[in-house]
Amino acid sequence: MSKKKKLKIAIQGIATSFHEVAALTYFAEPIEAIECLSFHALCESLKKGESDFAMMAIENSIAGSILPNYFLLQEYHFAIIGEVYLPIHMHLLALPGVKLGDIKNIESHPMAIRQCSDYLYRLKGVDIRESDDTAVSAKKVATQKLKDTAAIANEYAAKKFGLEILEKRIETHKKNFTRFLVLARKSNANGEANKASLCFEVANEVGSLAEALMTFKKNTINLTKIQSIPIIGKPSEYSIHIDLEWKRRKNYDDAVSQVLRQVHNLNILGEYKKGKIEYK
Repeated sequence: MSKKKKLKIAIQGIATSFHEVAALTYFAEPIEAIECLSFHALCESLKKGESDFAMMAIENSIAGSILPNYFLLQEYHFAIIGEVYLPIHMHLLALPGVKLGDIKNIESHPMAIRQCSDYLYRLKGVDIRESDDTAVSAKKVATQKLKDTAAIANEYAAKKFGLEILEKRIETHKKNFTRFLVLARKSNANGEANKASLCFEVANEVGSLAEALMTFKKNTINLTKIQSIPIIGKPSEYSIHIDLEWKRRKNYDDAVSQVLRQVHNLNILGEYKKGKIEYK
């Protein structure tokens, strides 16, 4: 019998990155991580069929929304088929034997740096540098044997690249998580769906957005996130992205049919089962 082909999942970063951990958490079968050093490259991988699905970070509980990724969702028109809330623990990694006093540079992904800002601001005489990925930074320290540089990454990166943890849990808030979206080229029917992501535009008039949001309230729909994105070439106009949850599917269907008459360019980005938030 031939072995079952692994699902190819595009991730931002390399093996042991938080994107790979999120992919392993979501998919209940063996996967092959397709490493992409930017979110644009991740989208291109999915678009070209080089990967079956993509895992895209969209927000962090400390650092906030990743706004460029909202633009990518609009540009590529992928379907959101799921989500993962991943607890994020940041560690300061260095070569074995290196002490904190030896560190002159700390490197990591910009979002990771923002999540550890309180810790980093307390350090004196240390240069903070941005990189493409947390795991890439850890690999660089290991392969180049940088004795004056530490990386902010997870424990999986420490084990893979033979680094020691100088400082554990340096994230600003210990209940830190990142929300990841699971993307596909086409939507799939999901009978367990109880959450959706939508985007639309409203007239630049008093109360136009409030009217649409009140429609969801009247239909007992819970709005879990609202994000406005500027519309390029249209000053003072925005695309509104919302995430919403429901207990009865009919309430959601009724709300969407009513909102269609109140807004412009309504696009359902995905309907999926909401993820669980479990702090560790």
